[in-house]
Amino acid sequence: MAPAALTLNLLRCPIPSSWHGRKANLRFNKGGFYLKIASSSQSSTPSEASAETAESCVNLGLSLFSKGRVKDALIQFENALTLNPNPMEAQASLYNKACCHAYRGEGKKAADCLRTALRDYNLKFSTILNDPDLASFRALPEFRELQEEARVGGEDIGYGFRRDLKLISEVQAPFRGVRRFFYVALSAAAGISMFFTVPRLIRAISGGDGAPVLWETATNAGINVGGIIILAGLFFWDNKKEEEQLSQITRDETLSRLPLRLSTNRIVELVQLRDTARPVILAGDKETVSRAMQKAERFRTELVKRGVLLIPVIWGAYKNVPLEKKGFGLPQKTTTSLPSIGEDFEKRAQSISAKSRLKAEMRFKADIICPDEWERWIIDQQKSEGVNPGEDVYIILRLDGRIRRSGKGMPDWQQIVKELPLLEAFLSKLER
Repeated sequence: MAPAALTLNLLRCPIPSSWHGRKANLRFNKGGFYLKIASSSQSSTPSEASAETAESCVNLGLSLFSKGRVKDALIQFENALTLNPNPMEAQASLYNKACCHAYRGEGKKAADCLRTALRDYNLKFSTILNDPDLASFRALPEFRELQEEARVGGEDIGYGFRRDLKLISEVQAPFRGVRRFFYVALSAAAGISMFFTVPRLIRAISGGDGAPVLWETATNAGINVGGIIILAGLFFWDNKKEEEQLSQITRDETLSRLPLRLSTNRIVELVQLRDTARPVILAGDKETVSRAMQKAERFRTELVKRGVLLIPVIWGAYKNVPLEKKGFGLPQKTTTSLPSIGEDFEKRAQSISAKSRLKAEMRFKADIICPDEWERWIIDQQKSEGVNPGEDVYIILRLDGRIRRSGKGMPDWQQIVKELPLLEAFLSKLER
């Protein structure tokens, strides 16, 4: 995930005035990722510094947005696009313009900006998935359309995103490429055979001296035709399975970025709980979910030993909950709890002490953040499994973050205790 984080912070930080002939030294700070430019050339003159450029407009827009002046920031990002920006400045202008539109609830305009940045300026789709400032946009239908375009690679939108998805798919199904090769090779062989068999079949039907045996020739032709039909069917079936797998991987990626509030008020994304917890999502009406939570309390000790973390999602219960908006991202009270984007999360995830602290903060239950995103993801998952959207369901995740099992209604906790191995067990190590 490091490349995505790097791209995100380059978009967020002020753009350096010039890259030519300069050496960029990178440093990380709690508030994000910054660029410190070491230059041997003389500094710009006052007149040059005061001249309006795409760079200065982007930086001013970022400053205005951080102060909550979204409308003024939007004007600056639009101005930057009219001042002959270089590709990096254009990408930053479009991306942050999309954030402004998302903040204002203008989903279509945000999608148009992101679509242009993806197609023309090599924006990484993972940046859109990871950015908390676009949380409200990801809950809109326009995001689903953009994500689907990126998944299928339409109009070169999100080409890198689809390529990454296919790499993950190949890891999960390593012999799909080999199978397709044999499907094509055998179909070609059958086609070549048919090229010679059809004239023989015509001669056999016509009869006469030296004509081939009709039954034998017809049998060979039938085998070739049948083989081509079966191989073509297998090829298209494999393609369909790959698309379904890519859709599931996309949903898994979206799921991994959904935020939670732990009992200590710390906010994390699901991806940060990998290897330490088995989240169990309980989605339904308030009465059903509350009853399931009460039943789970009877098995609390055993469930905790198995790393179970309950995540209740109550349909429609969050519609009237106001969300304080100040600048980028989540409310100020929660933003400080988010991990620094500039930090190398993979290294932190490997830290035993970090895992120990995180495990200590997980106390059987967590509350969801950005409920619209959670509900949208669950509904998409229900549709993929043929369940009516909005029904009561439970979803159990593995230690590696993938879905272990799901079903209608609420889970049987006694059965789950029997099914799930202890965190220290060998079978749990295989899930990591």
